[in-house]
Amino acid sequence: GFLTREERRRLDSLRSPYNKFWVPCAWFGALAGQARREGRVRDDCALKLLMEELNRFRAHCSLLFHYDWISVPLVYTQVVTIAVYTFFLTCLIGRQFLDPAQGYAGHELDLGVPVFTLLQFFFYVGWLKV
Repeated sequence: GFLTREERRRLDSLRSPYNKFWVPCAWFGALAGQARREGRVRDDCALKLLMEELNRFRAHCSLLFHYDWISVPLVYTQVVTIAVYTFFLTCLIGRQFLDPAQGYAGHELDLGVPVFTLLQFFFYVGWLKV
């Protein structure tokens, strides 16, 4: 709904191996210059403000494009995976509720189910998979 059929046809006819988010920005810049020449934009300060907003919008689009274009190296995901599993195993041992007054011989591990630690692990692993 943002493009006319003719604009959509022209946009689709452009050959580019990359995202074409910048094309409507170039069209807007040309139309803003034409509007200034025709007197639809009152003065150069208004045109400057329009172009500054366009540049800010284009910079944000470019940033999103770069997030999609540059992939995270595999080693980072491997390090994070190892860190999550190591954290979970450490929490399983470190969050034991051992009371020396109960007379545990050698302070064996508590065999209760650590519900909140399991929930935390599922959230972290789920977040990691996303």
